[in-house]
Amino acid sequence: MNWDQVEGKWKQTKGKVKEQWGKLTDDDIDVIDGKRQQLVGKIQERYGIAKDKAEKQADDFVSALQDDDKEEAHVYRAGRR
Repeated sequence: MNWDQVEGKWKQTKGKVKEQWGKLTDDDIDVIDGKRQQLVGKIQERYGIAKDKAEKQADDFVSALQDDDKEEAHVYRAGRR
């Protein structure tokens, strides 16, 4: 999954964002609206970390979503056989 996909699937993704970064408020989640730079900024603000660390966390999160999507697709295909 890439950031365009995250933005497109924001309603489905924002629950996972709240799980990952519990200090983000519902208002933060609404402001972020699937945009990478908004997420990075809110992570920096709420957790008091440097931009490069917040960017790495955001990118790692999207990579994990991609891995989850692949796993779900594999399980779905396996169940259809």
